[in-house]
Amino acid sequence: MKARVTVTLKTGILDPQGKAIEGALKALGVDGVASVRQGKVFDIELAGDDRAKAEAALKEAADKLLANTVIENYRVELLG
Repeated sequence: MKARVTVTLKTGILDPQGKAIEGALKALGVDGVASVRQGKVFDIELAGDDRAKAEAALKEAADKLLANTVIENYRVELLG
């Protein structure tokens, strides 16, 4: 089974890397960029076919390792 965990900064948390990317895009002449927020994506393959167990394991992994839940949100998607 394949899964994707997407981690993003919570609203209100400053994103200096996103600001740097925004500035670089504007310097490259990319028009219409209002703002950029960056994050992380983890594509994970899991053995087994128990979707509920897989989702619970991924949420635990995100809480303990993949995301800093003080400043980041995460979303778990089971893809297959």
